[in-house]
Amino acid sequence: MSIYLDHAATTPLRPEALEAMLPHLVGAFGNPSSAHALGRAARNALDEAREQLAADLGGSAREVVLTSGGTEANNLAVKGAAWAGKARGNRIVVSAVEHHAVGHTAEHLAKWGFEIASAPVDGAGRVDPAAVEDLLDERTVLVAVMLANNEVGTIQPVRAIADRVRSRRGIHLHVDAVQAAPYLDLDVADLGADTVAISAHKFEGPKGVGALWVRRGTPLLAQVHGGSQERHRRAGTENVAGAVGMAAAYALACAAKPETRARMLDLRTRLQAACLALEGVELTGHPTDRLPGLLSLLVRGADGVAASVALDLEGIACSTGSACATGSPEPSHVLTSMGISSAEAMGALRLSLGRGTTTEEIEAAVALVPRVLAGIRDGSAALAADPLGSRIA
Repeated sequence: MSIYLDHAATTPLRPEALEAMLPHLVGAFGNPSSAHALGRAARNALDEAREQLAADLGGSAREVVLTSGGTEANNLAVKGAAWAGKARGNRIVVSAVEHHAVGHTAEHLAKWGFEIASAPVDGAGRVDPAAVEDLLDERTVLVAVMLANNEVGTIQPVRAIADRVRSRRGIHLHVDAVQAAPYLDLDVADLGADTVAISAHKFEGPKGVGALWVRRGTPLLAQVHGGSQERHRRAGTENVAGAVGMAAAYALACAAKPETRARMLDLRTRLQAACLALEGVELTGHPTDRLPGLLSLLVRGADGVAASVALDLEGIACSTGSACATGSPEPSHVLTSMGISSAEAMGALRLSLGRGTTTEEIEAAVALVPRVLAGIRDGSAALAADPLGSRIA
């Protein structure tokens, strides 16, 4: 049996989304900026997709900027807001556990004279709203805090942070909701943010398309220049098929959120109990306020990469953390920010369920994962005790 437990990295394309996309990949291929019939048909499809997406997000169609994915949406928000506010100040506050699409973008801005302040997190990976407020001053133009962490699943108190940011006039609040959008109730109008990023492939939509919701009246400088698309906020011919697939997938995800959350939580709880029964395995992230299907573990005395490879050989696909950081020799910045040592952080493992994960798959994983982890841990301990392998004839 092949079991996919890496839905936090990407999800399979939903059949209904593919069906909605197909006409725009084959026959209705027009450029939505063209005035002829094919172009008008493409424009109508794009407008309908934007309206559907906006309705499900709780905003208006005019506030939705279509992008090539979550990374571009985050880049547009962080860079666009920072440069739009540069005349007022140069201070940016970013939580210590942001995805690299936000964190590395802020680091890039530091090269251009912006001052970056890191908001710390506790041992569960949660940002304290008071700590964010303490970092604000008259030069602050942007605060970026994700809604739910992509590595450990911790849900952030964004509304409480927004209330404190709102007490300081003129500070832009950006929320990366890429990991949260498929599972948490998301109403951008009530969230308190100025911009919110999502990505289609996290909720069974196509890869290569995402969106940035921008509250009406929010100053934001475009980062991709050329044509006048997206109301001059993002140039380039729109991905009509991608937008249609994204809107279809997100509408279905939103309709099923209560049922999906309950079922995934039940399945994750079963797998979590089996893994934590093993000596030396610990849960990372907040114990309760976390995404329903994301199980992040720390396997003490073991190498997370070795564990994920061993599980892959047994037919279970998982990861050590963010897929965007796979292959990096450095420990997870999320875990080290939570107070976990660099050495211990190398034992991280992430198992993430999705809407399509079955009871049969979790039952098989419950039997298999602890056995594999025990073997990896014991093997790592033996190697540490005898690094030259002298016991092997």
